[in-house]
Amino acid sequence: MVAAPETTNSKQVQRPVPELIEHIQILIKQIQALYCLDAIPWVVGYSGGKDSTAVLQLVWSAISALPSEKRTKTIYVITTDTLVENPIVATWVTRSLERMKVAAQEQNLPFEPHLLKPKVKDSYWVNLIGKGYPAPRPGFRWCTERLKIWPTNDFIRDKVRIKGEILIILGTRKAESTRRAKAMSLLEKEQLETRLGSEATQINTTLYAGLPNTSIYSPIEDWTNSEVWIYLNQFSNPWGYSNKDLFQMYRGATEDNECPLVIDTSTPSCGDSRFGCWVCTLVNKDKSMAAMIQNDDEKEWMQPLLDLRNELDVRDDYDRRDFRRMSGNIQLVSSKVEGSDKLVPISGPYTKKWREHWLRQVLMAQVQARQNAPEDMKAVTLITLDELSEIRRIWREEKHEFDDSLPRIYREVTKEIFRDPRPGADSSLLGSDEWSLLEEICDDPMQLELMAKLLDTERQYKTSSRRTGIYDALKKCFETSSRSGQDALNNAYRNRDLRTAALEGDTDKIKHLQNEDAKDSFTPAWADLKFGRKLRNGMKPKSDTDS
Repeated sequence: MVAAPETTNSKQVQRPVPELIEHIQILIKQIQALYCLDAIPWVVGYSGGKDSTAVLQLVWSAISALPSEKRTKTIYVITTDTLVENPIVATWVTRSLERMKVAAQEQNLPFEPHLLKPKVKDSYWVNLIGKGYPAPRPGFRWCTERLKIWPTNDFIRDKVRIKGEILIILGTRKAESTRRAKAMSLLEKEQLETRLGSEATQINTTLYAGLPNTSIYSPIEDWTNSEVWIYLNQFSNPWGYSNKDLFQMYRGATEDNECPLVIDTSTPSCGDSRFGCWVCTLVNKDKSMAAMIQNDDEKEWMQPLLDLRNELDVRDDYDRRDFRRMSGNIQLVSSKVEGSDKLVPISGPYTKKWREHWLRQVLMAQVQARQNAPEDMKAVTLITLDELSEIRRIWREEKHEFDDSLPRIYREVTKEIFRDPRPGADSSLLGSDEWSLLEEICDDPMQLELMAKLLDTERQYKTSSRRTGIYDALKKCFETSSRSGQDALNNAYRNRDLRTAALEGDTDKIKHLQNEDAKDSFTPAWADLKFGRKLRNGMKPKSDTDS
């Protein structure tokens, strides 16, 4: 009996079970032939999901059927833990890798599992809480490269450097989505056809433009969701992990908790559940985590995670962010405001208040999760000690926030003392007392920021063996923090108008703007006063006593 085509991709037609089994046997022979063709090592991408499990199972079954003398080259199985994966899925994958390592040794197979992680400086919380990057959006998707692509590419480059070439095996399928099908169709234009054996079997591999000497092989690219589940349910997992448990995990992540038993190709699958980072704001809603909580009382401990993710997912978050970019400069862009085009500043990183808020929220979510999670999840970690240490360093050294609020927030939330693993992290010439004093004497937040930057910059150079560059560093403090927020915006608009007038050759407008600058109400920036710059038109700075 032939089933109707799947709705995810009209070109993907489900095969009858006998035909699918025959296709699987052909694939296994192709994989064996490709493996024995040369000494090029393989890298299998494994996420723990159904597609990557199916591909790894195919490869494992094919290689295990070869004579031991032919199993000569290593097959690296790599998984990238972004450190913000759904905790249930992350635990599942970690245990699967552990079981895989044992099974490979027991079966004398060349599989070598690796759990990859982003560098601390690239992690999600270090960038969001430490540097203040806003929650990722389609227009500013800063997370994917740092959390997933860079760790994987570093691993692959290292192997290419040693071996000269790599074949990557992935579980990508055209039936996953129309977007994925389109991307794979474009890649097919660059495919290489490898002829194997006397039967001239053709295997398509795709040159990967992202890395040198790297090709991609996707053996299940034309499989449907249901075919993946049929294969996983009909063929046991060769490294001893349970495909039925995987099926139940997908079922629990389906909104209606409905995953019918797949007995033939006419039965719809439950393969539409998608797992990913629990903090992801690139989607409108984390349906899989919400369904897990809804369908299983034992997973209600993840509710604080879902609440935090939803709090992060605010589109108009301008009140949470600085009016300047990360560099301290103001960048204007044309935007629709109340139906008309206006120049508005591009919002920058989260302010100090909101960075501290997000730190408190993620620590609270971690405390609540550990209190309510089942015994095997009590050690769940949402933010690591190394990440906290790096966040503290960024706040103190790069943002000059020497009030050092992280240990205090950590103690208030966790009731524990923060023990920084970084040597010498607890010693500083400036601290919370000096910060409190500045808060008392500064009338404006920008004054507080400037004074803090100046003092801490001097402190940093005081402990340096050479003080070369201190004047440039102090000058930068004035350039980014010497004006009030409104004055800084007015100055940005004025500079934009001057540039536009200069480009248009409008001398009258240039003179008008210069005259506006020369009015008695003009107040010079503190940098002008500090470094003795000549004031425009020879005007004297206006004092507080001038009428």
